[in-house]
Amino acid sequence: MTIRGVTLRNRIAVSPMCQYSSEDGFANDWHFVHLGTRAAGGAGLVIAEAAAVSPEGRISPQDLGIWKDEHIAPLAGITRFIASQGAAAGIQIAHAGRKASTSSPRQGGGTLLEDRGGWRTVAPSPIPFDPADPAPEELTKAGIARIVEAFAAAASRARRAGFQVVELHAAHGYLAHEFLSPLSNRRTDEYGGSFDNRIRFVLEAAEAVRAAWPQELPLFVRISATDWVEGGWDLGSSVELAKRLKPLGVDLIDCSSGALVPYAKIPAAAGFQVPFAERVRAEAGIPTGAVGLITQPEQADAIVREGKADLVLLAREFLRRPYWPLEAAKALGLKADAPPQYTGFF
Repeated sequence: MTIRGVTLRNRIAVSPMCQYSSEDGFANDWHFVHLGTRAAGGAGLVIAEAAAVSPEGRISPQDLGIWKDEHIAPLAGITRFIASQGAAAGIQIAHAGRKASTSSPRQGGGTLLEDRGGWRTVAPSPIPFDPADPAPEELTKAGIARIVEAFAAAASRARRAGFQVVELHAAHGYLAHEFLSPLSNRRTDEYGGSFDNRIRFVLEAAEAVRAAWPQELPLFVRISATDWVEGGWDLGSSVELAKRLKPLGVDLIDCSSGALVPYAKIPAAAGFQVPFAERVRAEAGIPTGAVGLITQPEQADAIVREGKADLVLLAREFLRRPYWPLEAAKALGLKADAPPQYTGFF
């Protein structure tokens, strides 16, 4: 699959998965091994976890970051190894908005208050994710502009670190998604209210990232195609957003769903989000990625061959089976592109 100047050896991508293993945003040996193993395992694209564009944009104090130049060097070591294994290196850049300042899942999750190492969160409107949480601070227009600039600066650092794909995170209830959904955006200025106003932040961020990112390299946007709640962001809105993003230079819409509000009822099942990718692809005329409980080679192959999506992204299955692409090649009767050190084992 060729997108702009990048050719992927297959249509299998490692979905970004937070590892909650950083200190002050720095990548370390864990990230090197975690991401490098999946590259050696045969993935065409390896996307590093959500990297915060500012310190207050982290989900937790253990999040990966890309808000300062010092973060570049350890990331560059990882991208060099990924490239040496024949894969393309991608990174997701993000701001957690009102879902920031939490303890990591290994520490029980939940809001991390300021007196325990947390920080004041920001959001489009002063509506907390959970009613029991402190209300986030409503962003001013100047604050919005600073975050847009931070996304652009993060993209520039990503290129200097050697990444070939950058993905703007506009899903899972984080800041960009919070602007999109009327459930979390109650603003009355040009960033709230109408559909055109609620998508303004995402369009501005995408435009800024595209300007900072080389024209020959792909730009993805991950969305939550639906909130799974009546009156929230829905699939029709996602199709229209994709139509608006395409002329700005976005190359692929990575279609996930949910996570904006804690009370959504999500009917998770094998491939349950694939129809979102299929509809966005068909109606917006833009390549899409399908993600969510894709586990079997035949299942993934059918998604691509039947035109439901252009790329399949695996998350948890890659944690269980880091060499999944090599196993899939064998299952589908193809020659596995295994590292020479592993010749004869796949």
